[in-house]
Amino acid sequence: MELEFLGTGAGVPAKHRNVTSIALKLLDERNAVWLFDCGEGTQMQILRTNIRPRKIEKIFITHLHGDHIFGLPGLISSRSFQGGDEPLEIYGPAGIKQFVLNALKISQTRLAYSLKFIEVKPGVIFYDDQFTVTCDLLDHGIDSYGYRVAEHDHDGQLQVDKLVALGIKPGPIFGKLKKGETVTLPDGRTVSGKDFVGAAKTGRTVTILGDTRISDASIALAKTSDVLVHESTFNKNEAKMARNYYHSTTHQAAEVAKRAQVKRLILTHISARYLAQDALNLEKEAQEIFPNTKIAKDFDIVDIPFQNEIKE
Repeated sequence: MELEFLGTGAGVPAKHRNVTSIALKLLDERNAVWLFDCGEGTQMQILRTNIRPRKIEKIFITHLHGDHIFGLPGLISSRSFQGGDEPLEIYGPAGIKQFVLNALKISQTRLAYSLKFIEVKPGVIFYDDQFTVTCDLLDHGIDSYGYRVAEHDHDGQLQVDKLVALGIKPGPIFGKLKKGETVTLPDGRTVSGKDFVGAAKTGRTVTILGDTRISDASIALAKTSDVLVHESTFNKNEAKMARNYYHSTTHQAAEVAKRAQVKRLILTHISARYLAQDALNLEKEAQEIFPNTKIAKDFDIVDIPFQNEIKE
């Protein structure tokens, strides 16, 4: 499970930051990529990565401002020419279906795959045997959503090497041991599956918020997440401006992370006026409240390990 930041800028593209798009790479988990927002130029950014558009299974749109959706028609169209024939699901606020279909209709674009639109409301919007995705409304003037992606817990793995070392051959017996059952072997030995199943792994959780003021909904959605991705459009001294424009400051993003008891905070949606050292200062400001904070740059990759795999 990895996050790859395809665009980390706010409002308009800049030389050093494209507008918003984030890929959640689930290649080991389900051989798929989930995209969060798709600002102008996202498909050009993808060309500079190892992401294959045909692997994009779902696109989650936080809100309908242009810097978050203007790349959608181009990416959807190009996916047809890049081996994409599997269905694509697009989640987002009411209006996302009309926006995409109008663009495709007017441009007479024909796709080699089907589109499914899910216009979201607060609550669970996706569930299968691997993941649950929940969303909630934030505070941004227009409907803006945050998405919480919660991986389900993993059962412990059967320690096959240990069993083979004891002369136990693979077969139906392995299935019984995996369930923790006690099995009597043909030679009379008794083996308990509980002795040969590794520790279970707690599923990982990633919360990606759209543009928003600081809000209780943000804190609740991000609760105990392994990673929180939060916008940071303004510095700590610009709280009044942030409120007027329905955005957050560095300190406000850090306060959400602290109150939600997340493990890591990644700042994104950075204004083009913050260059080089000024951008690093945003990171330092957030660290005053929440030390485990990083500011994202385009093409940064954030690995999300299981907690028992984290090296101190």
